[in-house]
Amino acid sequence: MKHVLITGCTRGLGLAMARGFAAKGWTVSGCGTNGSAAAALAKELGEKHRVTRCDVTSAEEVAAFAADILAGVGAPDLLLNNAALINRNAPLWEVPPEDFSRVIDVNLKGVHLICRGFLPAMIARGTGVVVNFSSGWGRSTSPEVAPYCCTKWGVEGLTSALAQELPAGLAAVALNPGIIDTDMLRSSFGSASSAYPDPAHWAIKVVPFLEKLGAKDNGAALTAPQ
Repeated sequence: MKHVLITGCTRGLGLAMARGFAAKGWTVSGCGTNGSAAAALAKELGEKHRVTRCDVTSAEEVAAFAADILAGVGAPDLLLNNAALINRNAPLWEVPPEDFSRVIDVNLKGVHLICRGFLPAMIARGTGVVVNFSSGWGRSTSPEVAPYCCTKWGVEGLTSALAQELPAGLAAVALNPGIIDTDMLRSSFGSASSAYPDPAHWAIKVVPFLEKLGAKDNGAALTAPQ
């Protein structure tokens, strides 16, 4: 039975993917910072799955989360670093330092901590795919979202370097998920976000796409089907 681990799985794309993979028979492990939402999803998915509260910016919480998952279902076959934040629209010189730091902490440091927690077990097993969620703004830029662009360009570089470090049998992939009508998009696009697909419809195409990723895709910068 295949095992997928999804960060930021209690809302948006993460929630849609958790439901999609569970429906396809995968065992789903995941985390989110909202404890009640994590508990609700755990109840919805059922006993064979494991969804708990974890803040990916906390080294201690990620270490405990990884230990819990690895002691149970074991290393993931597919690790989806999906958790992310976007700054409130503002020119760079008006972004508060604490907002900039939080975006960096979640979008970049969180990826590092999750990889640090799970990759050794995946490497020991000899198989597994890490998908680090990037963005169109990881390959282009727009005004007023400079901190977010910075982190997603960082995800692209981090993933490319990670792919060079992994042994045969594993893969690291940067994925642009496309433009989806999420809370994050609404914070930037406002009502115009309704012109794009919602997460549930997006996941119908993207979950099968993710299922097919393998060692052959190591180092790829991919874009999800729309």
